[in-house]
Amino acid sequence: MAKLMKCNSKEKWGKWDDLNHEILALILVRIPAEQRVSTASLVCKSWMSCVLGPFCWVDIDIQQWCRHRNLPVHDVNSAVRKLVQRSNGTFRRLSAFRLGDAGFAFAANCGKYLKVLEIPMSGVNDKIVEKSAESLANLTVLDISYCLKITHLGIEALGKSCKSLIELKRNMPPPELVSSAKVKASKLDDREAIAIADTMPLLQQLQLGFGDFGDNGLDAILAKCKALTRLDIQGCWNVKLDGDLEDRCLQLLSFKSPWIYEISRESDDQDDDEEYPSSDSDSE
Repeated sequence: MAKLMKCNSKEKWGKWDDLNHEILALILVRIPAEQRVSTASLVCKSWMSCVLGPFCWVDIDIQQWCRHRNLPVHDVNSAVRKLVQRSNGTFRRLSAFRLGDAGFAFAANCGKYLKVLEIPMSGVNDKIVEKSAESLANLTVLDISYCLKITHLGIEALGKSCKSLIELKRNMPPPELVSSAKVKASKLDDREAIAIADTMPLLQQLQLGFGDFGDNGLDAILAKCKALTRLDIQGCWNVKLDGDLEDRCLQLLSFKSPWIYEISRESDDQDDDEEYPSSDSDSE
């Protein structure tokens, strides 16, 4: 940021003032959102005007900011609301961590052009999702990983409204983390997988790490999501891949099975043995 401050010299003020805000925004969006809002807006009047305008907020990505600052839900909601307002409803991507119901509802209601929505670890619930889903009709990419309050009902509502979805991330916490959080771990439950299969036929990429579904849910996804090319079901221990399920999965461009971690450990151990020969062989 020190280099950026050089534009504060008087001889360069005119150059920045004459620069079209749409072009200036192409420069400023390379700066992380937190610095763009705080430091960059103080560099000069032209920068401040641009940061306060919509061109800098077509892509709203504050996920790392939220994580690093460990922002509470209220602050995340407030930040999202302010940045969505600055975009004048033209934002096409929203990436936030630990977003709440109020922030989600506000963004959805203003998200006419929203195509990418990434809200992992958010406390959004089914009721809010069902109310707001119709406003998210243009979504193509959705990440609702670790959103424990969203169930098959919320997923079904999103699928019915967001008919252009081509990528879905719905990874969940490993069972041991769920147990430590005193959340009752679910048994075999195909309802989320069935909801995805029934309402999201255009999916090309799908991540369902540590899902509760089994072979029936997987079979429905493979049967109805004909465009699917990449599937990640790591940690889905209820999936047994019986019958022809494994063969069908292996026909995909990329497939990560429930047991990929175990396979990786074994291969890593073998690689380590080959890469680092024993001291006896070295001495010879």
